[in-house]
Amino acid sequence: MDHLPNASMEWFETRSGSILQLCTSCYGKGEWEEMATEKLYYQDQYMRSFTSKVQKLDQDEKGRFYVVLEKTAFYPTGGGQPYDTGTLNGARVYDVEEVEGEIRHYIEEPIKSQVHNEYVGELDWNRRFDHMQQHAGQHILSAAFENVYGYKTVSFHLGKEVCTIDLNIANLTDEEASQVEAVANNIILENRSIDAKWVTQRELEHFSLRKELSVSENIRLVIIPDFDYNGCGGTHPNSTGQVSSIKILHWEKQKKHIRVYFVCGNRVLKQLHEKQKVIQSLTTILNAPQEQMKEAANRVLQQTRDLEKTVDELRMKLIDHEVNAFIDKAQLHGDFKLVKAIFLNRPIVEVQQLAKTITMKTNDILVVFINENETKLQLVCTRSNELNINMNQLVKGILPIINGKGGGNTSFAQGGGDKIVSAERLMEELMKLQV
Repeated sequence: MDHLPNASMEWFETRSGSILQLCTSCYGKGEWEEMATEKLYYQDQYMRSFTSKVQKLDQDEKGRFYVVLEKTAFYPTGGGQPYDTGTLNGARVYDVEEVEGEIRHYIEEPIKSQVHNEYVGELDWNRRFDHMQQHAGQHILSAAFENVYGYKTVSFHLGKEVCTIDLNIANLTDEEASQVEAVANNIILENRSIDAKWVTQRELEHFSLRKELSVSENIRLVIIPDFDYNGCGGTHPNSTGQVSSIKILHWEKQKKHIRVYFVCGNRVLKQLHEKQKVIQSLTTILNAPQEQMKEAANRVLQQTRDLEKTVDELRMKLIDHEVNAFIDKAQLHGDFKLVKAIFLNRPIVEVQQLAKTITMKTNDILVVFINENETKLQLVCTRSNELNINMNQLVKGILPIINGKGGGNTSFAQGGGDKIVSAERLMEELMKLQV
């Protein structure tokens, strides 16, 4: 607001601790104007430290302590770019948000200070510059997709390790991705300027914008001449060369879009370092050089599949042998035969298969198996089709002893519960039910 010439300006402190400025020539008694924080990150995105007076010391509804300053170089979360971190008077700033027009610097503990006092802010520069590289890289990559193929970006996420853009397309080929990546990196090598410019709605007609703006006031354009013109409130380096490089990692279908994963700048080197370590370890494990690693890995996988097939065949033979042994040792129990056994830490799938195979080979056998592990007892009961015994009713009748759950049908049922009695005791109680 413009004030009258030579107007009298006075400062006041509110109950919440914020600083208000009153122009006595412009306002009547009780009319206040709260001062907005000056955004230093728009004046100089390379600023690493600054000093500022305090406007406000407070807590939010979650009890988090925060500081509002007259001016700040800390960027708040917005436009796909995460917040800056750092310190204020030595206190750690772990989050920065713009809430109801004020930029809140969230600190880990309250600072013993008063409003009006001057604070020293120190940014975590590595984090800030990384965000600048990733954000500018996204502008370049999105513009390359649109300029080369007409593929529009509909969303952007700057993650801790990798970044993503969602393209408004159904498919993306290797050739298209490689071509776009080459164009993007060529723009970086040309070291074009990256300019930020505040414009009015009327001035927009002079720029070929990549996407429609969501605001009509306080319009800020980020411009890479003759390549990209885009509305953006984030921080960027002042030249494309400082992005260093862009690498597309992979992409996947995401609903109706294609999500492209990429990294820029120092993250490219980090990815290269990590992947090279993996490759070096695999060359030793597979006993093959990098260029033959794919073939070596395929051989190992095929050998594993062959071994698994052999193991399955041997397991089936062993189960078939066990089935015959159980049938031979089945005890006569009234007008049918009974097979019962207790296993220790056996895969429940094998126990089920063993029980079912026994009843499939006979017409007068009832099978009761209990499997015991460290904390649980598992129960499998099945019968030959000719027997008229309800397995579901049998299992549900014994499960309360072990606080168990389970069920099935008249010919097959299973369940499990806590090991609060021994497996032998459970078998005894089960036999009592059957008798």
